[in-house]
Parts: sequence; C-alpha cells; structure tokens
Amino acid sequence: MKLLIGVTGASGMIFLKAFAQLCRQQKDLLVHGICSDAGRDVLKMELGHEATTLKGVDQWFAADDFFAPPASGSADYQAMVILPCSMGTLGAISSGLSINLIHRAADVLLKERKKVVLGVRETPLNRTHLSNMLTLHDAGAVICPPMPSFYFRPETMEEAATSYGWRVMDQLGIEVDGRERWGKE
Repeated sequence: MKLLIGVTGASGMIFLKAFAQLCRQQKDLLVHGICSDAGRDVLKMELGHEATTLKGVDQWFAADDFFAPPASGSADYQAMVILPCSMGTLGAISSGLSINLIHRAADVLLKERKKVVLGVRETPLNRTHLSNMLTLHDAGAVICPPMPSFYFRPETMEEAATSYGWRVMDQLGIEVDGRERWGKE
C-alpha cells in the first residue's frame, strides 16, 4: 500500500508519532509525508524534533511543492491520513481550496474516491467546524478525531495514543500485529 500522511499545526503530535511507529512495523507499506510550516513548529514544540526524523515516513515533500507526486492522481496513493488535522486544513479541504500540498493531495484522493482519514484536533467544536466535517464526510472522508480507547487500561499517554493509531490502521484496512480488540482476552 502507498500511504500519504499530512501533518498540520494542530496539537496532538503524540498521536502522529504513535501512528508513524505502527506504519514502520508494516512490511508492505510505503509512507510519504507532507508537513506544513505550522506542523513543523508544533512537532518541534511537542516532541522536540523535526518531521524528517519521524520514524515510519519514507519520504517527505515540501508543503509548497505543487509539482510533487501527491499533487496528481497519477501518483496512485491508496490512502491519506491527516494527523493532526487543524480546523484551517479541514476548512480549506471542505471548500475545495488547494492552498498547500496537503490540501491539494486530499482533494486529489477524494476526487479519485480513495480513503482520506482526518484526525481533526479541536475542542470545543463550533458550527463551522461541524459543517466542514459533514461536508467532507459526504465527500467520502473519514472524520476520526484522536480519541484513544481506555478500556484496554493504557498506563501511559503513548499507550493511549497507540490505541488511536490502531483505529486509524483499521480504517485503512491494515491489520496490526499485537492490536488489542474488544471482547478478546
């Protein structure tokens, strides 16, 4: 599978790190990434490192490079995950605006009827946020806010973030070794 990850300036980079680590464990998964300028700043603030050092992403593209492969459907990505997804990015994609490569790539995948998973990060939500989410849901996107599972009794924030990563992997149809499931001991 060829997967694209978009990283925006919303808080919640711990979820991105956990998801990227799960991606790294997959043998047949090629992962490319795009990180916005704000995403780069928040990643540095929350995790203390650069996007290019994130393990699990094979290649990065500049957010202002509209000639990069993700700008075209011919690049043949099977899915895109935007994590974390800011409300600005949600609004741009919902409106069909291609202000940066993350927006353009999401637009491309939606028009090609490919899977787009949006890890939207904001609270509380206003009417505009909800309307944009509904618009993108109707366009085929999966709205999947970073809400970890607690019934597996995670003992650390990292374990809680990993449980969210499992949910995203489920949305992509990727089975993860060691994934805990409801109702199984």
